[in-house]
Amino acid sequence: MANPERVERWIGAGGSTAAGVVDAVDEALSSATGDRTPALVVVFSSPEYPLAEVAALVAERIGDTPVIGCSTSGEVATSGPTEAGLAIWALGGDGFEVATRLGQGSPEGLRSAAAEAAQCVEDLDEGLASVLVLLADGLCGDQVEVVRGAYGVAGAAVPLVGGCAGDDLAMQRTEQLHGAEVTTNAVVAAAIRSDAPVGVGVAHGWREVGEPMLVTASRGVVVETLDDRPALDVYLDAFDAPASVRGDEAAFVEFAVVRPLGIVRRDRTEIRYVSGADYEARTLTCIAEVPPGAAVHLMEGDTDTVLRATDAACRAALDGLDGRDPIGLLVFDCVARRAVLEDTGIRREVDRVAEASGGVPVAGFYTYGEIARTRGAGGFHNQTLVVVAFA
Repeated sequence: MANPERVERWIGAGGSTAAGVVDAVDEALSSATGDRTPALVVVFSSPEYPLAEVAALVAERIGDTPVIGCSTSGEVATSGPTEAGLAIWALGGDGFEVATRLGQGSPEGLRSAAAEAAQCVEDLDEGLASVLVLLADGLCGDQVEVVRGAYGVAGAAVPLVGGCAGDDLAMQRTEQLHGAEVTTNAVVAAAIRSDAPVGVGVAHGWREVGEPMLVTASRGVVVETLDDRPALDVYLDAFDAPASVRGDEAAFVEFAVVRPLGIVRRDRTEIRYVSGADYEARTLTCIAEVPPGAAVHLMEGDTDTVLRATDAACRAALDGLDGRDPIGLLVFDCVARRAVLEDTGIRREVDRVAEASGGVPVAGFYTYGEIARTRGAGGFHNQTLVVVAFA
C-alpha cells in the first residue's frame, strides 16, 4: 500500500513579461509552484524588474523556502524565450534535499566566493549532492575561477552546473540573489540531493577552422601570440576580416560574436568568447582564461550548427537519467548563441528542448558564461548550452 503521506516529486516553471513587478512575480511563481510547497525556488530576472523587489515579493509569497537567483540577458521558460522578462523554476516533493549559500567576492575575482558558496554541499544531511548549481557575477574577474573555487570544496564527485549573471548586455553590473538578499560580485549556490538520477548535457555547435595552433603567449584572458605571431593578426587573416573590422573595435566585437576560440581538451573543446581586441598591442581579449601552452582552434558557426548542438545537449542530459522519464529541465544558454540564432532561431531552440524532453517544465536564462563540470577539474564554457535533466 502506498504511503498516504508521500508527496510526489515535482518540478515547475513559469515565465512572465508583465509590466509590473507584482504581476510578473505572481504570474511566474504561480505557474512554477501552483499550490505546492517548494523545496527550492530559482529566479531569473531581467534588470527591467528591480531584483531586490522581486526577491522581497518571492520571499513574501513562499516564506522560508530557499531561494537563489540572478539578473539575466534573456530568460527561458516552458512557454518560450523572453527578453526583459522573469522566469522562475522550482522543485519539491519527496526525494529532494536542498542547501543554499552565498559567497561574497570582489570586483577582482570570485574564487573565494565560489568556495564559500560551495560549502552548502556540506549542509546536506543525507549523503553526497547530486548536483551543485552555481550562479555567479558575469562581469567579475576571470570566470574560470568560479569553477576552480567550487571544485576545490565540492570535489570531483559532485557535478557543477550553472551560469554567469547578465544585465541585458549593458555590461555594467550584474546581481545575485540569495533569500531576500541581493548583491553583486558574488556567487550563490544550491546543492541538490536527489534520490533519482540527474543528467547533464553540454554542447556548443561551433566548428573548427583550419589547423590547431599553440598559444605561445597569454596573460589570463589576454591572448598575445598564436604560433609566435600576434594573435589579432592571426585571427583577422584566418577569417579574411573586412577592412572595417581591422580598424574599428566596435565592428570587431560584432564580427567576433560568431567566431570564438576553442581550447582543445582531452575529451572536449571548451569555447572562449572573443570579447575584444587591442589594435596597438595586437592581442585578443576573451571572457575567460586562455592558458599559455594550450592548443586552440579558431571556430565558427551558424543557426544550423547551433541548433544541432541544442539537440546534442538535450540527448546527453536525458541519457544521464538511466532510462527514466524527466520531470523537468534547467538550462543555461549563452547570450552569444542567442545573437547567432536571432528571434526565429531562439524560438526554434526552445521548441526543440521542449520536444526532446516531452514537454516537461523548463526554465533558465541567457548567460555571460556557462558552468558544466562532470569530470576533470575544468568546466567553464562560453557560447555553449548546458542542459540539466531531473528524473
